[in-house]
Amino acid sequence: MSLLFPRKHPSLPQNDTPALQAKRKWQLAHSRLSYVWDDQNPNVGPVPMAKSVPKEATPTLTWSVNVIRVLIPIVENLVANVKDELQLAEVQSHLSEITQALEAAKVGAHWPLITHTSHTLKDLVALFQDLVKKELQQESSQEQQELGVQAYRDQFKTLDLPSVADVFTQNQSFARYRIAGPNPMLIKRLTEPMASFPLSDTDFKQVMGNDDSLAKAITDKRVYVVDYKELSVLVDHPQAANKRVFAPIALFAVAKTGSELCPVAIQMGQDAAHSPTVLAVTDTQDAAAFWQWQAAMSTVQVADGNYHELFVHLGRTHLLNEAFAVATERELAQNHPVNILLTPHFEGTLFINNSAAGSLIAAGGPIESIFGAQISATQKAAALDRLSLDFYAYMLPNDLAARGVADKDYLSDYPYRDDAQLVWDAIATWSKHYVEVYYQNDAAVVNDYELAKWVSAVATQGAVTGFKAIESRPQLAEVLTMIIFTASAQHAAVNFPQKPLMSFAPALTGATWCEAPSAITTQAQWIANMAPLQKSLQQLSLLQILGGVYYRQLGDYQTNNFPYFDWFEDKQITQSGGPLAQFKSSLASIETTINARNQHRPEYNVLLPSKIPVSINI
Repeated sequence: MSLLFPRKHPSLPQNDTPALQAKRKWQLAHSRLSYVWDDQNPNVGPVPMAKSVPKEATPTLTWSVNVIRVLIPIVENLVANVKDELQLAEVQSHLSEITQALEAAKVGAHWPLITHTSHTLKDLVALFQDLVKKELQQESSQEQQELGVQAYRDQFKTLDLPSVADVFTQNQSFARYRIAGPNPMLIKRLTEPMASFPLSDTDFKQVMGNDDSLAKAITDKRVYVVDYKELSVLVDHPQAANKRVFAPIALFAVAKTGSELCPVAIQMGQDAAHSPTVLAVTDTQDAAAFWQWQAAMSTVQVADGNYHELFVHLGRTHLLNEAFAVATERELAQNHPVNILLTPHFEGTLFINNSAAGSLIAAGGPIESIFGAQISATQKAAALDRLSLDFYAYMLPNDLAARGVADKDYLSDYPYRDDAQLVWDAIATWSKHYVEVYYQNDAAVVNDYELAKWVSAVATQGAVTGFKAIESRPQLAEVLTMIIFTASAQHAAVNFPQKPLMSFAPALTGATWCEAPSAITTQAQWIANMAPLQKSLQQLSLLQILGGVYYRQLGDYQTNNFPYFDWFEDKQITQSGGPLAQFKSSLASIETTINARNQHRPEYNVLLPSKIPVSINI
């Protein structure tokens, strides 16, 4: 049920006539029948989700075609590895037909195309799953040992080999994962020596030079740490003695005369008394020390893969915004300005989250296959992190400040921070201008009873920690900024590095395949600690998909129904020089700024506005 032309005449409920208020109430009552809370999902419960995906929340035709285009080359690569052609040629033929038909489609004639596309996508996904299953049945330990890292490189038979495959063993590459990798959200400045990681000054000097000291570096704000203590629940529940996750602590520093982040040491677990500390090395003269350091870096990368996928990706983007998507449909009428602003930023989210909860993180799914902890512990960890996340504390400016990394004078090279702040500020200005169009003063915010019910639903039924009453226009704009940023830029920052930085398993994977990586002292042992080739190919294929689908960029607001008209219809928003035009102009300026930055740093492009989707739709 819908209101008549809701986007052309947005209004606040307290400003409507009794008759219009009754229509709003009627529309919301019908919407609640489709958007039902469920905190009993067997794979992510008690995190609240939509019980089912309403028809209007299913993907668009163009999204499905886009996914098919991304999936076909990945299936071709699987075919080349498994050596089974199957029905790939038939699927390729279907894609060609669909693409041609889409270009010529007219309103009313597109329904058969939607059906055909849906069937083709299902066939292709089934083919993908069948090929992965066949590969997982193969034995490859001998090839893994004989060819070493080359065996993993050879799996990219028809796909481009990620450039990280050439540099992942280097200290510079390892450090760069903390500031420009899939998880740039954990690095924290150290303000005092860590009781849990009692690194000696002698050890610090061995890596950073005798003219430096740990105390001096801490005072100068040059010491940083990544601590995976939140993974303890995974450490305690390994899948097997030789397939597990550790919770290491890694220390980094910036040299006295430099700006580059350098690894210093890794403690292989949380208990200093029982966890060896491995110091960074840069050459291979001492072979045992070199391979022990490589094993230590791999242990951190495995921890980072788990922290990334379960927490910063799944929990803090997908599952967090699910709560706002459901609450918006249930509590804000279709003609409510906040509903109109946020709905495009939820496009595809319920569908993709339903798919992830039902397959990716389910028992027997890819997460259990690739990652090291028991699936029940993995599910529990993701849920606990999402439910404990404080909404306001996790806002970009607050999070950077809390981690001590907001000041560019001390950690000058931090691409995620620098680019994210640009996009955050642009969204904040857009949200501020939008709010000011519909709320004339703070009293209008306080008197908006639909907004108050929305806040209550998010905090209680949606279980978003720290979410509180909204009492002013600036606070409302800040809340909207966080939701939009999470749906767009933050998800882009943690999703799209999966293809270039995570699809090559030796660089980063989900499990340590030995009992004690600290005992590794030879190249053969290091290779044996890597994911089996079958698991590597599964990881490669999955992350190439997840990191490869781009659909509708930030600032591109369109309807979900063919032929996809402009979303905003209120001239106060769409007029020349108005809020939307200013937002798009800001994004274009950011594109130019980031491209210029990339001329003077290793390329970091995941936060280019042209590469930021408007919503979490993959």
